[in-house]
Amino acid sequence: MQKVFHFDSPPEQYVADAAVLCCFDQRIRQVVNKFLRRRGILRPDMIVVAGGAKTLASPRNDFERDFILEQVRMSIRLHQTKMVMLTCHSDCATYGGLAAYDGNLQAEAENHVRELWRAADLVRASFPQVEVEPYFINFEGVWEANCRPGDRGC
Repeated sequence: MQKVFHFDSPPEQYVADAAVLCCFDQRIRQVVNKFLRRRGILRPDMIVVAGGAKTLASPRNDFERDFILEQVRMSIRLHQTKMVMLTCHSDCATYGGLAAYDGNLQAEAENHVRELWRAADLVRASFPQVEVEPYFINFEGVWEANCRPGDRGC
């Protein structure tokens, strides 16, 4: 075996600041990393898959949903995670992109907020001991989905 890259990383166990479910779309990677740092999330357990929170809200199959729930379970068990952050983003190909909403940014955002709440409800039911925070990411920023669609004032 030949060493091809050197770095120093602390080998000690850690407590994760959050388990973060996000899409693997390169366009949002930088904003996710900056947002996490801004929030003080320095040791995230990243769960990065196509569609992010869609895998819980409207998975293609049971395996997809169960796999993500197992990743959250492992983060809680191995790294004492107390928070789960769920994200989805604008123009996500797993939803058919912005074209699936005929270019209507508002309709897209409303659908993603519904999806985020569906995913959050599943995580809360599966892991009542953790805090769950849902976020929608577009190309202007990160938006907290802090109220359930249909609630007064939402």
